[in-house]
Amino acid sequence: MSDATTPAERPPAGAAQPGAAQPGAVVLEIKDLSTGYDNIPVVRGLSMSVAAGEVVALMGANGAGKTTTLRAISGLVKVMSGSITLAGASLAGVSPTARSRAGIAHVPEGRGIFYGLTVSEHFRIGTHASRETLEEVYSHFPALEPLQDRRAGLLSGGEQQMLGIACALIQNPKLLLLDELSLGLAPVIVERLLPIVRNIADSRRTAVVLVEQHVRLGLEVADRAYVLAHGNLTASGSAAELRNNTDRLVASYLGEAGA
Repeated sequence: MSDATTPAERPPAGAAQPGAAQPGAVVLEIKDLSTGYDNIPVVRGLSMSVAAGEVVALMGANGAGKTTTLRAISGLVKVMSGSITLAGASLAGVSPTARSRAGIAHVPEGRGIFYGLTVSEHFRIGTHASRETLEEVYSHFPALEPLQDRRAGLLSGGEQQMLGIACALIQNPKLLLLDELSLGLAPVIVERLLPIVRNIADSRRTAVVLVEQHVRLGLEVADRAYVLAHGNLTASGSAAELRNNTDRLVASYLGEAGA
């Protein structure tokens, strides 16, 4: 039988199958990226990388370009210049569907769930997860297991966010993109969720890009961080370095610090 997919729908040439990469191996590499909407750049000249098992926080004020960066990685907005590679393979011309098949899982703002479907029905959409995979997902989110027959619209905000991340993990991704995990949630719920993200990176060797407004909490679980202001990179470094240098971090948010 012939392959009915178009080139853009196929995983990028040379990309490994989804799953854990070797510890320390670069999973995502962005070089001199400019991207935006209607040929108007929102992000300009961004370079960053994420390794297997690493949590990298992408921070900045509202409108800084964080969500646009994630959307460019997953193929939802056009790359104007620069490059994005996944496990060494170029993503140029590769569709969002093919990027997902290659190992990119994107949990967008709003969690990306279907309110009329139950928890277990979410796990059956577009995938054939093994019992072992489901058990592993429930080990990260035990609160979801007794809720398998409950519709997503009846879950609490925290449970809905857990479900969004769990649906991403079912795909066994090598790169997990989390956009505004804390959106609409009480800080105490965020404090419970972020350590789970850390555990996912450590146990599965998944590379994680975390867009997070709660700066302190995000830097507590991240290994490194990049700060955007007005679409430009204004600071980067270890999470500990930025956490201990409040003046630099504040200046970076205002676009007054050099990268």
